[in-house]
Amino acid sequence: MGVWTDTSRPLVLNATTNATQQLGALPPLPGAKLGLAVLSLAFILGFPGNVFVVWSALCRIQKRTVTSLLILHLAVADCAVLLTAPFFLHLLSVGKWEFGQVVCQLCHYVCGVSMYASIALITLMSLDRCLAVSKPFISQKIRTAAVARSLVLAIWVVSFLLASPVIFYRRLVLKGPHLLCDLFHPSPGHLVFHNVFETLTGFVLPFTAIIWSYCIIGRRLRETRFRRKRRTNRLIVLIVVAFALFWLPFHMVNILDVAGALSLSKTLIKAGKMARPTLTALAFFSSSVNPILYAFTGGALIKTAGIGFMAKLFEGTASEMSSTRVGTGRTIQRLGEAKLEMAQDGNPESLTLSTNPLE
Repeated sequence: MGVWTDTSRPLVLNATTNATQQLGALPPLPGAKLGLAVLSLAFILGFPGNVFVVWSALCRIQKRTVTSLLILHLAVADCAVLLTAPFFLHLLSVGKWEFGQVVCQLCHYVCGVSMYASIALITLMSLDRCLAVSKPFISQKIRTAAVARSLVLAIWVVSFLLASPVIFYRRLVLKGPHLLCDLFHPSPGHLVFHNVFETLTGFVLPFTAIIWSYCIIGRRLRETRFRRKRRTNRLIVLIVVAFALFWLPFHMVNILDVAGALSLSKTLIKAGKMARPTLTALAFFSSSVNPILYAFTGGALIKTAGIGFMAKLFEGTASEMSSTRVGTGRTIQRLGEAKLEMAQDGNPESLTLSTNPLE
């Protein structure tokens, strides 16, 4: 495929180019101050917060659950992307990329893997909630630690594969006086493929599954008299909403770029280029928000559990008896309680839901 002829396209440099040494003092990048503020705040809040989540999940939790395993890996994904922040902060500070082609590709590849892993883990949490509500007895049978670990491993493998286009479409490019680690598509077809693929696999398809899951959950709960609120449901909904708020604008810019490439509209192309840096920084900040949500959800536990409040929050997410292997005695007790509840309210469906409460 030929090279995309575009007079506005920056000069592409290979990894051995000595241009960085020729650039001297540079004017600040557009939006550099805002980018520095957002990325600095993201790193200061997010990295220690996610490290604390990982430490709590690994060292403080006594009763491990499927949900706590997913939250652990979500925190690992967030830590990985936040570790790239110093490279981007340096870029915004000096106005040029000084770390070479390999680090350029690696940093964005890590961000891509983190994005895919995060949305896949959030989708699995939502499907898990849906299964617990709609098929509680099946949920108890299949939600074992071995199954959960296998699914998480599969998520990471798929995430590494799905993020691979990032490696091919990141290059050192010269934009005016600035040497940057930027997107480079040889033709409009490459841009359309990359953006559509990223938006479909990284947002549209997983969020369709999430919305479907919560439609099933809502319908199921409306059909029954089991309306007790649970902390885990609230927490997972907050995680889903936060991810959507931070990533939807980024993917809208992807579609804007596609529309500009297909229509050759200079207005759309310019709008996409202007919006992308700010919305990319906003998407980056999504890796910092989950620890804040955990603290908000488990705020009442801080007074009683202190530094161990995160472990108590995760231990309270157990909706599975089989995966924690607490024995049949507790299940029998739950069944007895469910039968008593059914006898009191005359609703046979409360038996199904009471044996697998949404914790």
